[in-house]
Amino acid sequence: MNRLLAQTAAPGMAVCLAAARRLAGATAACRAGSLGRGVRLAGMAASRGISTGQATHSKKVYLQEQLRQQSLDDPEGFWMSAQREIDWITPPTRALLTPDPTQPHKVLWFPGATLNVSYNALDRHVHAGRKDQVALIYDSPVTHTVVKYTYGELLQRVMQAATMLRRQGVGKGDRVVSYMGMVPEAIVAMLACARLGAIHSVVFGGFAAHELAKRIEDCRPKVVLASSCGVEGMDKVVAYKPLLDAALDTCAHKPDKVVVLQRRQMPGELRAGEQSWQHAVDGIPAADVYRGYAAVEANEPLYILYTSGTTGKPKGVVRPSGGHAVVLQYTMQRMYGCAPGQVYWAASDLGWILGHSYICYGPLLNGSTTVLYEGKPVGTPDAGAFYRVMEQHRVTTFFTAPTALMILRREDPHGAFRSKHDLSGVRAMFLAGERCAPEIQRWWVRHVTGTDDTGHAEHRVGTPVRTVVSDNWWQTETGSPLAGIMVGLSEDGAETAPVKYGSAGLPVQGVDLRVLRVADALDEDAEADARPTEEAAAGEVGNVVVRLPLPPGVMSTLWGADERFHRTYFRRFPGYYDTGDMGMVDADGYVHILSRADDIINVAAHRLSTSAIEEVVVEHNEVAEACVVARAHAIKGSVPVVLAVCKHHRREHTLQAVREDVVAAVRLRVGAFASVYAANVVFVERLPKTRSGKVLRKMVRAMIAALDTQVHGRGVSAACPVPTPATIEDEAAKDEVWGVLRRWAAEEKQG
Repeated sequence: MNRLLAQTAAPGMAVCLAAARRLAGATAACRAGSLGRGVRLAGMAASRGISTGQATHSKKVYLQEQLRQQSLDDPEGFWMSAQREIDWITPPTRALLTPDPTQPHKVLWFPGATLNVSYNALDRHVHAGRKDQVALIYDSPVTHTVVKYTYGELLQRVMQAATMLRRQGVGKGDRVVSYMGMVPEAIVAMLACARLGAIHSVVFGGFAAHELAKRIEDCRPKVVLASSCGVEGMDKVVAYKPLLDAALDTCAHKPDKVVVLQRRQMPGELRAGEQSWQHAVDGIPAADVYRGYAAVEANEPLYILYTSGTTGKPKGVVRPSGGHAVVLQYTMQRMYGCAPGQVYWAASDLGWILGHSYICYGPLLNGSTTVLYEGKPVGTPDAGAFYRVMEQHRVTTFFTAPTALMILRREDPHGAFRSKHDLSGVRAMFLAGERCAPEIQRWWVRHVTGTDDTGHAEHRVGTPVRTVVSDNWWQTETGSPLAGIMVGLSEDGAETAPVKYGSAGLPVQGVDLRVLRVADALDEDAEADARPTEEAAAGEVGNVVVRLPLPPGVMSTLWGADERFHRTYFRRFPGYYDTGDMGMVDADGYVHILSRADDIINVAAHRLSTSAIEEVVVEHNEVAEACVVARAHAIKGSVPVVLAVCKHHRREHTLQAVREDVVAAVRLRVGAFASVYAANVVFVERLPKTRSGKVLRKMVRAMIAALDTQVHGRGVSAACPVPTPATIEDEAAKDEVWGVLRRWAAEEKQG
């Protein structure tokens, strides 16, 4: 890593630290003085041990805050300096342009400039002498495979795939759907599309045929690339080809070509006109490959990614090429502390935004080595899988979802597997996907770093910066973080802000984050608040928004749905991007994302976040994870229902004792008004989740609503009446939870 200032700024970016500190201090004072009195969400801050008055540490202005202020005060200068780390075909002459002032959400970043993202991810590193450096490590414990690809080898494979696509008539602006799972060819396909200026849309391998068909129908691809199967466990193989066939049979749109990677675990039957990847791509001789690449305007699409949890017509987020490349390059070293040549591992899926940004594009743009892991946190083969990969491949930066930590805590609560591995090479570990409860984060810090932070509000970054465990917050729509701790700005930790448990960190470059007061009288389904927008006070929970213009790399629109784009994200709060999240900014400027806006429970006029209660529940030494949802109540409007998963080593308490402990803890930490009753604490073997590990709260809430309706009707049906979400990881989990809830409802009725 370069030293502090060189590492902080792109070439040519002059950073005046004293001036930045003055700007940050003046802005903070102005903002604090303008904040009015607000109505707190009852018990929210107290339940987290968060001070909403005086700062919990000295008001040092960290380098991250100085750079952010510079980016807001002079976005033109800031981003014109940052873009110099990208190789352009036609360099930009300006950073941003708002073509129509009446539509401030429509911003063009680096207008008129052209580049090729695939060239930036591969060719330029080969030309710079990294041809023989490892670019990609494919680690698949489920197939007992570890394969390493150098930058030169990966470039050759990408050129082969681009040649095949070009022969099928794929060119700039055409769409290609990838339905391949966690195999190297999936990354090859993404980069091959980018090379031609084609727009890829990655769909989870194993996604239901009906949902795959929706996405094919929406983006109308010229070619579909698929794997014959996916390997999702040591003994679990899922056939993809029949699902693809069923999807194509129902689609009005038919692709020109289907190419299937035949995996030895379960080859698929090819239909007329279809080809195997092995023949269509791998069979192309090196002498015949197309070595060119398209010049893509900075605001033209790189890919379409459909958001999780979508119902009805899919919502395809469109990612602009230029701004995305600039921001990913900027964050790799500064946010995540990973230099060229070092190893970056995001334990996610290519079907999610994390996989796009920080398995494929980010590490390769940076000249790092990326790990593609086809396995699970546990069971492939045991709870030491993550530690083994980090040690074996000398991972510098690790990224996963809080759910993975909950699973590890349940399976290996005392860190027995952790103790078997050397993680001294790990510089930083990051969490994203959903909010990480403080107790889960503390557990991870204790077992990974050996630092006992029990009861502390913060984790101070050590010297040198090593094994920092930080949450950060972003969305499919944004493509990169909106908040986090930028560990790469300081070698010795002096300029690195402390990690505050339960927080997503500080806002990052280009993000003018605000929290707007909740208007209780306003119908939650209203598209806009007719009254003037009021900012919340420090510690007051409200709607988390980002003031326009949004930074580079954020979605430019929704595919084929520009009006829906405006209605969904910008109409409710004019002049702001509506994140759809509820949260607060505390007195130290840290962002706390508490829940989605629809995860707020209104109990007898007290607005409570589900995560406030979940945090208290998982602190019980018998509980591994929990999910809290609202249940209708005749008098109080709604009350919480707790679904809890016990740790496998549970021995000390009966379930009834755990229920009573949970109720007592919530009364103490949140308040009696939270109305958590022992009868509404339900134990399940596992929680239903999406493939990225998010708990399917909406589905659970719908189950409880259906049960309440049926109990007062003719009886509870054995089959769950709630539709299965397209993103569910294991449909059996839905049936298991429904069975438990049926028994719970029946017992309640009898009682």
